[in-house]
Amino acid sequence: MSADVRSSRVYVLAVTIFVILFAYFFKLFSMQILQGDAYRRQSQNISQRSKKITAQRGEIFDRDGTVPMVLNIDSFAVDVTPGEIPPDQFQTVITRLCDIVGVPISEVEREIPTSIRRSYQNVEIKSNVPYETIANIAESIDELPGVSWRSKPIRNYVETGSISHVVGYVGDITREELKLFYNKGYSANSIIGKAGIEKQYDELLRGVDGYEYRTVDVKGRYIENSTSVQAPEMGKNLVLTIDRETQTLAEHALGKRIGSAVVLKPATGEILAMVSYPFFDPNLFNSDQANEEYQKLLNDKDNPLLNRVVNASYPPASTFKVIMTTALLAENAISPDKKIVCEGEIEYGDRIFRCHIRRPGHGPLDLKNALAQSCDIYYWIVGRDNLGVDRIASYAQSFGFGQSAQIDLPSQTNGFVPTPQWKERRFHEKWLGGDTMNMSIGQGYTLASPLQLADMVAMVVNSGTIYRPHLLKEVRDPVTNAIITVTQPETLMTSDVSPDVFAKVREDMRYVITNGTSQIPMKNKIVQLAGKTGTAEVGLHDRWHSWMVAYGPYDGPPEDAVVVVVMVEASNPWEWWAPYATNIICQGVFADQTYDEAVDALGFRYLTGPRGRQE
Repeated sequence: MSADVRSSRVYVLAVTIFVILFAYFFKLFSMQILQGDAYRRQSQNISQRSKKITAQRGEIFDRDGTVPMVLNIDSFAVDVTPGEIPPDQFQTVITRLCDIVGVPISEVEREIPTSIRRSYQNVEIKSNVPYETIANIAESIDELPGVSWRSKPIRNYVETGSISHVVGYVGDITREELKLFYNKGYSANSIIGKAGIEKQYDELLRGVDGYEYRTVDVKGRYIENSTSVQAPEMGKNLVLTIDRETQTLAEHALGKRIGSAVVLKPATGEILAMVSYPFFDPNLFNSDQANEEYQKLLNDKDNPLLNRVVNASYPPASTFKVIMTTALLAENAISPDKKIVCEGEIEYGDRIFRCHIRRPGHGPLDLKNALAQSCDIYYWIVGRDNLGVDRIASYAQSFGFGQSAQIDLPSQTNGFVPTPQWKERRFHEKWLGGDTMNMSIGQGYTLASPLQLADMVAMVVNSGTIYRPHLLKEVRDPVTNAIITVTQPETLMTSDVSPDVFAKVREDMRYVITNGTSQIPMKNKIVQLAGKTGTAEVGLHDRWHSWMVAYGPYDGPPEDAVVVVVMVEASNPWEWWAPYATNIICQGVFADQTYDEAVDALGFRYLTGPRGRQE
């Protein structure tokens, strides 16, 4: 072989070696310098284990921000790290642990199948474990390798009466909820609001979970002195518009009657009290029998989970005559002084319509007295002949009927305002004059919730404005208690009806109290009240819903006014309790009295009994 060939081969080999070394050093430079941070993070992730530190939910207070309605109480969760248990001791350890915490062995074996028994990831065995149980585990910890515990606070609902429908409750996140909220930081072990304020403002209340990071070796075993902690952030505290004393007053005034009561500040939309009976104890959902308790509530025929203030709708009955009166005056559909004779009944088509006062009836009535005496015949005639269904429906909608009240709760009914077009589509029948007559007195197909009726009264009090009803007053920092945000009054809807018309409606509503159907149960020396009764027929068996809508003071500005609506369902024994309950609430609010003090001041003790009527 010639020298030139050998020289050429050496050259090629040298170049090849140089290229390989260059590529090697370039890759090494790239991995250590150019991509060093990325590889260090990846290495760190592989060698670290994290354990979530659950953040405490924010607490919930009444409108003064001092009386807690919902707090957190210390509780613990017990975890098992399967890889830390020697295989020959696994059954012994699990049997001993189950005996202490009261969990069936089969349940733990299902949570820790054979396939993961070498894993060093924590598995939660039981939550809501009391301190005494943790102490028992600590005493036997040498016999329980792989067993640990951590703080997992639970909700303590301090108020367990009617406020339950307002604050709601929490529970474990479901698979369906996780699919919806996974991108918002929720995980399979998250606690989430299920109803009420807990659900509506869950993202404010839930806080930010912290984490404990520990380094592990190649076998997943923890390395001592390698722990770092990212502290959790507690959720925001919420201050509600609810006044605790007014809530208690309204709850006692309604008593154990299936129905509801709501107290509203019309000038701001703040809800001072919201009562729905029957109610439930949200602390039941913290127990091990939470699912069973929930099923019991679901199967209860009286539906205690239903918030009847916002989620139930009823025929508004004669309270609807407030809207009719407004429409008649605004449209100049009939002179308010013109009298229509009520003889107790009227024949139309093939049907006889009977007023609640049978023969000889109310006699001749003008608009003011027709509202005061709640004369059906007057409103049947003027509704059918002077207004008509289209204008009635339009005014009902302008008062908020048939649409959401947009209160800050996760669900609410829209109610319903019927129209001829709807009836034809729904029943394939024409709208008849009799339908208009029924609609004119709040019967037939018209439906509204108690909250919508409170908004109706607020429209009159504010001379044409409804402010969005709300329950959240303030959001506060959980550490400093500094106010973060304040809910400002927000206009929900306005009316183009003249303020003079609303002034006349208020005058007529005052006349209902002084000279009309409610003058006895609504008599009050502390405050001048104005309002309207309502009695809605249900079915064909002489069963009646009892309504009362009112506000006071009649002679004051809207800023000083309070609207009260009470509804007692027909499922209760008939007693016409709504106006009495309304007056008790108004007496308590304006005289700063408790339920018992208000009952005694009004002279209603003979109706309620020595301890207050609760049956």
